[in-house]
Amino acid sequence: MSYDNTLASAISTFGNVSPSEESIFVLTSLQLQEIIAKAIQPLQDEVSQLRATVDRQGEKIAALESSEEHDVNRICLDIAYDRQRLARLEKGQCSPPTTPPPGSKTASRIEKVKDFLKTRGGGATFQECERLLGIRPNQMSRLVSMLDMRSWEIFARSGDLRQKVLRLKAGRLFT
Repeated sequence: MSYDNTLASAISTFGNVSPSEESIFVLTSLQLQEIIAKAIQPLQDEVSQLRATVDRQGEKIAALESSEEHDVNRICLDIAYDRQRLARLEKGQCSPPTTPPPGSKTASRIEKVKDFLKTRGGGATFQECERLLGIRPNQMSRLVSMLDMRSWEIFARSGDLRQKVLRLKAGRLFT
Protein backbone atom coordinates (compact mmCIF):
# COMPACT_ATOMS: atom_id res chain seq x y z
CA MET A 1 0.00 0.00 0.00
CA SER A 2 1.28 3.27 -0.87
CA TYR A 3 1.58 6.22 1.37
CA ASP A 4 -1.10 8.10 -0.55
CA ASN A 5 -3.59 5.32 -0.13
CA THR A 6 -3.04 5.08 3.63
CA LEU A 7 -3.32 8.78 3.95
CA ALA A 8 -6.58 8.77 1.99
CA SER A 9 -8.01 5.96 4.11
CA ALA A 10 -6.95 7.72 7.34
CA ILE A 11 -8.56 10.95 6.23
CA SER A 12 -11.75 9.25 5.19
CA THR A 13 -12.11 7.49 8.55
CA PHE A 14 -11.38 10.64 10.57
CA GLY A 15 -14.40 11.59 12.76
CA ASN A 16 -16.00 8.19 12.11
CA VAL A 17 -18.21 9.66 9.41
CA SER A 18 -18.48 7.73 6.26
CA PRO A 19 -18.28 9.73 3.05
CA SER A 20 -21.64 8.46 1.91
CA GLU A 21 -23.44 9.99 4.96
CA GLU A 22 -21.89 13.41 4.57
CA SER A 23 -23.87 15.83 2.41
CA ILE A 24 -22.03 18.29 0.34
CA PHE A 25 -23.82 21.48 -0.71
CA VAL A 26 -22.52 23.63 -3.40
CA LEU A 27 -24.05 27.12 -3.48
CA THR A 28 -23.37 30.01 -5.72
CA SER A 29 -22.78 33.38 -4.12
CA LEU A 30 -26.15 34.63 -5.39
CA GLN A 31 -27.97 31.72 -3.74
CA LEU A 32 -26.07 32.30 -0.49
CA GLN A 33 -26.99 36.00 -0.55
CA GLU A 34 -30.68 35.12 -1.07
CA ILE A 35 -30.68 32.68 1.88
CA ILE A 36 -29.00 35.24 4.13
CA ALA A 37 -31.40 37.99 2.98
CA LYS A 38 -34.42 35.78 3.73
CA ALA A 39 -32.98 34.92 7.14
CA ILE A 40 -32.34 38.51 8.20
CA GLN A 41 -35.49 40.10 6.65
CA PRO A 42 -37.67 39.59 9.78
CA LEU A 43 -34.90 41.15 11.85
CA GLN A 44 -34.70 44.16 9.54
CA ASP A 45 -38.51 44.58 9.69
CA GLU A 46 -38.43 44.46 13.48
CA VAL A 47 -35.62 47.03 13.60
CA SER A 48 -37.55 49.40 11.32
CA GLN A 49 -40.70 49.01 13.46
CA LEU A 50 -38.68 49.72 16.59
CA ARG A 51 -37.16 52.83 14.99
CA ALA A 52 -40.65 54.07 14.05
CA THR A 53 -41.83 53.45 17.63
CA VAL A 54 -38.84 55.34 19.01
CA ASP A 55 -39.56 58.27 16.65
CA ARG A 56 -43.22 58.42 17.74
CA GLN A 57 -42.24 58.27 21.39
CA GLY A 58 -39.70 61.05 20.81
CA GLU A 59 -42.43 63.25 19.32
CA LYS A 60 -44.74 62.51 22.26
CA ILE A 61 -41.99 63.33 24.73
CA ALA A 62 -41.26 66.62 22.97
CA ALA A 63 -44.96 67.54 23.02
CA LEU A 64 -45.24 66.66 26.70
CA GLU A 65 -42.14 68.67 27.56
CA SER A 66 -43.54 71.67 25.72
CA SER A 67 -46.90 71.31 27.47
CA GLU A 68 -45.18 70.85 30.81
CA GLU A 69 -43.09 73.99 30.30
CA HIS A 70 -46.22 75.98 29.41
CA ASP A 71 -48.06 74.65 32.49
CA VAL A 72 -45.13 75.40 34.78
CA ASN A 73 -44.92 78.97 33.47
CA ARG A 74 -48.66 79.46 33.94
CA ILE A 75 -48.56 78.07 37.47
CA CYS A 76 -45.58 80.25 38.39
CA LEU A 77 -47.42 83.30 37.08
CA ASP A 78 -50.55 82.35 39.04
CA ILE A 79 -48.47 81.95 42.20
CA ALA A 80 -46.89 85.37 41.66
CA TYR A 81 -50.32 86.98 41.22
CA ASP A 82 -51.63 85.21 44.32
CA ARG A 83 -48.67 86.47 46.34
CA GLN A 84 -49.29 90.02 45.16
CA ARG A 85 -52.96 89.76 46.11
CA LEU A 86 -52.07 88.36 49.52
CA ALA A 87 -49.55 91.15 50.11
CA ARG A 88 -52.19 93.75 49.20
CA LEU A 89 -54.72 92.12 51.52
CA GLU A 90 -52.20 92.01 54.36
CA LYS A 91 -51.41 95.70 53.86
CA GLY A 92 -55.11 96.53 53.78
CA GLN A 93 -55.01 98.01 50.30
CA CYS A 94 -57.99 95.96 49.17
CA SER A 95 -61.02 97.52 50.77
CA PRO A 96 -64.55 96.69 49.72
CA PRO A 97 -65.69 98.77 46.79
CA THR A 98 -67.48 101.90 47.88
CA THR A 99 -69.90 103.90 45.83
CA PRO A 100 -68.38 107.19 44.84
CA PRO A 101 -70.10 110.33 46.07
CA PRO A 102 -72.67 111.53 43.58
CA GLY A 103 -71.44 114.14 41.14
CA SER A 104 -73.25 117.34 40.25
CA LYS A 105 -75.13 115.70 37.38
CA THR A 106 -76.25 112.81 39.59
CA ALA A 107 -77.26 115.18 42.38
CA SER A 108 -79.31 117.29 39.97
CA ARG A 109 -81.03 114.18 38.58
CA ILE A 110 -81.89 113.00 42.10
CA GLU A 111 -83.34 116.44 42.92
CA LYS A 112 -85.34 116.43 39.69
CA VAL A 113 -86.85 113.00 40.50
CA LYS A 114 -87.53 114.11 44.10
CA ASP A 115 -89.36 117.24 42.92
CA PHE A 116 -91.32 115.19 40.36
CA LEU A 117 -92.43 112.69 43.01
CA LYS A 118 -93.36 115.48 45.45
CA THR A 119 -95.56 117.22 42.89
CA ARG A 120 -97.10 113.95 41.88
CA GLY A 121 -97.75 112.98 45.46
CA GLY A 122 -96.72 109.34 45.09
CA GLY A 123 -94.41 107.00 43.23
CA ALA A 124 -93.35 106.63 39.62
CA THR A 125 -92.08 103.67 37.62
CA PHE A 126 -88.47 103.53 36.59
CA GLN A 127 -89.57 104.01 32.97
CA GLU A 128 -91.40 107.24 33.81
CA CYS A 129 -88.32 108.52 35.63
CA GLU A 130 -86.09 107.56 32.69
CA ARG A 131 -88.35 109.53 30.30
CA LEU A 132 -88.40 112.50 32.67
CA LEU A 133 -84.60 112.58 32.92
CA GLY A 134 -83.91 111.49 29.33
CA ILE A 135 -81.62 108.61 30.39
CA ARG A 136 -81.22 104.95 29.50
CA PRO A 137 -82.29 102.07 31.80
CA ASN A 138 -78.72 101.24 32.83
CA GLN A 139 -78.16 104.88 33.83
CA MET A 140 -81.36 104.76 35.87
CA SER A 141 -80.12 101.65 37.69
CA ARG A 142 -76.86 103.43 38.46
CA LEU A 143 -78.78 106.49 39.70
CA VAL A 144 -80.96 104.32 41.97
CA SER A 145 -77.83 102.71 43.42
CA MET A 146 -76.68 106.21 44.44
CA LEU A 147 -79.91 106.98 46.35
CA ASP A 148 -79.98 107.06 50.13
CA MET A 149 -82.32 104.16 50.82
CA ARG A 150 -83.33 105.69 54.16
CA SER A 151 -85.39 108.21 52.16
CA TRP A 152 -86.44 106.13 49.14
CA GLU A 153 -88.47 102.97 48.56
CA ILE A 154 -88.37 100.60 45.61
CA PHE A 155 -91.08 98.04 45.12
CA ALA A 156 -92.74 96.06 42.34
CA ARG A 157 -95.87 97.47 40.75
CA SER A 158 -98.94 95.63 42.00
CA GLY A 159 -100.50 95.03 38.55
CA ASP A 160 -97.23 94.18 36.77
CA LEU A 161 -94.52 92.67 38.94
CA ARG A 162 -91.93 93.26 36.21
CA GLN A 163 -92.06 97.02 36.66
CA LYS A 164 -90.31 98.70 39.56
CA VAL A 165 -91.74 101.77 41.29
CA LEU A 166 -89.66 104.43 43.01
CA ARG A 167 -91.15 106.64 45.72
CA LEU A 168 -90.13 108.74 48.67
CA LYS A 169 -90.72 107.24 52.09
CA ALA A 170 -93.79 108.57 53.92
CA GLY A 171 -92.07 110.97 56.33
CA ARG A 172 -89.72 112.34 53.64
CA LEU A 173 -92.25 113.73 51.19
CA PHE A 174 -91.91 117.35 52.24
CA THR A 175 -88.28 117.54 53.33
